[in-house]
Amino acid sequence: MTATTKFTYTSASGDLAEFHRLFDEALSRVRAAAGGRHPFYIDGEAVETRLEPLVDRSPIDTGLILGRFAAARREDVDRAVASAHRAQVGWARLPWRDRLTTLRRAAGLIRERKYDLAAVMSLEVGKSRLEAMGDAEESADLIDYYCQQVEDADGFVRPMGRITPVERNTDVLRPYGVFACIAPFNFPLALSAGMSSAALAAGNAVVYKPAEDTPWTGLRLYQVYRDAGLPAGVFNLLVGHREEIGDPLWQHPAVDGVVFTGSKAVGMRIHAGLGTRWIKPCLLELGGKNAAIVMPSADLDAAAEGVMRSAFSLQNQKCSATSRVYVHRAVAESFVDRLLERTRAMRMGDPSERDVFFGPVINERAVERYERAAAQARAEGTVLLGGARLTGGIFDRGHYVAPTVARLPLTSSLFRDELFVPILAVGEVDSLDQALAETNAVEYGLTAGIFSGDRREVERFFDEIEAGVCYANKRTGATTGAWPGAQPFCGWKGSGSTGKGGCGPYYVAQFMREQSRTIIEEPQ
Repeated sequence: MTATTKFTYTSASGDLAEFHRLFDEALSRVRAAAGGRHPFYIDGEAVETRLEPLVDRSPIDTGLILGRFAAARREDVDRAVASAHRAQVGWARLPWRDRLTTLRRAAGLIRERKYDLAAVMSLEVGKSRLEAMGDAEESADLIDYYCQQVEDADGFVRPMGRITPVERNTDVLRPYGVFACIAPFNFPLALSAGMSSAALAAGNAVVYKPAEDTPWTGLRLYQVYRDAGLPAGVFNLLVGHREEIGDPLWQHPAVDGVVFTGSKAVGMRIHAGLGTRWIKPCLLELGGKNAAIVMPSADLDAAAEGVMRSAFSLQNQKCSATSRVYVHRAVAESFVDRLLERTRAMRMGDPSERDVFFGPVINERAVERYERAAAQARAEGTVLLGGARLTGGIFDRGHYVAPTVARLPLTSSLFRDELFVPILAVGEVDSLDQALAETNAVEYGLTAGIFSGDRREVERFFDEIEAGVCYANKRTGATTGAWPGAQPFCGWKGSGSTGKGGCGPYYVAQFMREQSRTIIEEPQ
């Protein structure tokens, strides 16, 4: 591929024929490596246990076993946290430029390995090729972006003013110590690399738990950091079940902070339970119930395209996905017709194959959640498209459900509850006032979008919407597509905890605490 080739979640540049050739080669390598048994890692050492291993199956074809992963125990959490504390002292004392050199090597290794990493994610999560490559590309960009934040701040050391002539005052941001990093399945590399690299760049050590559905991607990230030269113990990998290690990890008294991406329910439980002795940093990126508003002045083709892409890319399993639409009654029929036309035209199937857009949901629990929501949609409104499992061929071998569009009364809880399955609720409104009120009525505040040709409507949307990531007239994705250094990803209300998001300029500093240093210099 050429040096200018770049893939994000909503754009691609470069030679696509060459991209697919290289992806095919990587897919062959990854399939050949599937099925192995893998340990987890503490203090740089491989660890096996006698617990039943996690069996990692592809949601594309549940007969495909990607690997068997040793399951960690509570005592392994203790060992990992202790190892991280020992290693963190030396890591924090390194000159910050040396830390960044190691992390930038990790970003370079991700770019070198991006095809294999993307192929793993395609099989493990059910991502399309372009979606998986976007995940890999973002991972490297996140590491580089967070390293640049440290460099731009000169290591977060700042001279301060003097009150007297004999004093020298300095403000320093210093690492907390050890962060628990708990990652979700949907962006298993980008979110893991982003959360962990920010903690590491700040001088912390990390104990990392990938999602139960994506241990192979988590292992690949560990290997990247190891091969980049990260000292043993600075980044420890634990694989296992939430009950066995997830809760004991964030509850561990020697953990100094938590960075977590996942559901609001789990995030709120972590936030409430973390600070039993004193307040600890708790960086949470939680769920979303993201709305797109379509006004009469909108380009309806752009609106339909943007909503379809944000609603059904990765099968709506993004915290930023469009899951509800408030369309003005005057253009509702025309918009819905366009939306259904584009949704029907999506290519569905094995997303590791070329040009497949829509694949499976992550597991059987997601299928069951989909079926309950689809039944509710049929009872409360009109299912315009989808509403059932997909069957026949590849669909019988994996967790496939149909992309679903339902016209519903605005009182339906399907407009309020996060589902994380491909069901799009469409409601009609009479005004921008009503659309904004309905959009803001939920407990979430992550992303939102508007389609309007009226500049005043767009300005009012930005001023009044209760969401941290906002888009206007984004045809490539109504509410999705944030990228490091371009769109900070900050959740408001029940979608986040700190008011400052990943991908943004204030992220790394949240992994540090402030220390004021005063030295009295006696005159000679």
